[in-house]
Amino acid sequence: MTNTSERSFFDLHITGIGYLNRIREVTPKKGDAFLACEIAALNGPSDDVSYVRFDTRVSGADAQHLVRRCFDAVEAEKKVMIGFRLGDLWTDTFTYSKGKRAGEQGVSLKARLLFISWIKVDGIEKYKAEPKPAETEQRADETETSPSPEEKPVSKAAAPKAKAASPRAAKPSSEPADDAANARAPAMAESF
Repeated sequence: MTNTSERSFFDLHITGIGYLNRIREVTPKKGDAFLACEIAALNGPSDDVSYVRFDTRVSGADAQHLVRRCFDAVEAEKKVMIGFRLGDLWTDTFTYSKGKRAGEQGVSLKARLLFISWIKVDGIEKYKAEPKPAETEQRADETETSPSPEEKPVSKAAAPKAKAASPRAAKPSSEPADDAANARAPAMAESF
């Protein structure tokens, strides 16, 4: 009999919105090449925004696909804003080699880019992740149990069923909502 013990982890995730910059392939001296990008995350009051820069390694096929689609827009210096979730935050110290701060120590915030919830290019929405089926069902249950005074309760039988797609399935918001377009969406490689 095999004794399998599952390891448990405590996740620390950072969610926010920010501008996508410096999309690049990194080839380290040791290890495999990976996709990286910088996110200038918005922080503080909306009338006096500050930016926190994260240098991220793009993790997961969906996030990599979406970041690659943004490459041309970022290179064309368009404003590419994303909703994101980061994980595994750590710091890296370095020494400036150029400029006014040459020879000084610097600190870089590093993380893994895990998920992109939406993308806007120059203020126009180009992508929005579909909610997971569990979220859709939970919202339907909430509507059923606590309707507002002007809303009629929705029965579970009348509620629309979530598509039996993978939990990470998503479609670009600019694509038609027909099944043929949805089947093509994950395979598309054109830029935004």
